[in-house]
Amino acid sequence: MNILVCISQVPDTTTRVKFTGNNTKLDTTGIQWVINPWDELSLTRSLELKEDASAGVDRVSVAHVGPASSEPTIRKALAIGADDAYRVNTEASGAFPVAVQLAKVVREENFDVILCGIESSDYNGSSVGGMLAELLDYPSVSGISGLNVENGEPELIREIDGGKEVLSLPVPFVGIVQKGIAKEPRIAAMRGIMQARTKPIRVIDPDEVEPLAEYLDFEPPQPRPACIFIDPDHPEKLIGLLQNEAKVI
Repeated sequence: MNILVCISQVPDTTTRVKFTGNNTKLDTTGIQWVINPWDELSLTRSLELKEDASAGVDRVSVAHVGPASSEPTIRKALAIGADDAYRVNTEASGAFPVAVQLAKVVREENFDVILCGIESSDYNGSSVGGMLAELLDYPSVSGISGLNVENGEPELIREIDGGKEVLSLPVPFVGIVQKGIAKEPRIAAMRGIMQARTKPIRVIDPDEVEPLAEYLDFEPPQPRPACIFIDPDHPEKLIGLLQNEAKVI
């Protein structure tokens, strides 16, 4: 069984996001890029299954849509333990174009399980996985919080109201993963970092595709108002603020 984990790169959560061109384009200067957290957990669980002899997982690959400047992020995935990687050589310009390019990777190779994070921590679109499944005409399951494989047969677990739902379906399929599939993301060891330098990244030319949506501009959130300190001897002021300004009582 071969597993493909689709990964995207996102700004580290400590990054102070800035825009250029009259708020029409992200300013990438000084951004520390990391693997999208949901994708990183998908990769971690895939590697755990590969290490389990009973699961029958032979290879774990990663796929990414992005220019050459994104290869350090791909190398991080290889350092964590992925066997090889695919990079579609084009800018990620929206959910639909990304899904089209990932579908091209899947069609050119033989993968049994394709995993996508439920969303990315930058745009939070939650649509690439579903689009990818439709383009491939593969069955898909969303909101996966557990993945097990016994003798080549996958078992998927979803959290539902009041309990858990256990599903099985034939391969190939697309799994859309949420947090919980792995306890903690795997951290690359020094040996993995050294091995990642020689692991292959296959660069694939993109297909022509027209985006279905366009980002016109971005609006940063409004700054938080200054804190107001209330004298404990005058609780009526606090009550007035909660009623008239915060409007919570």
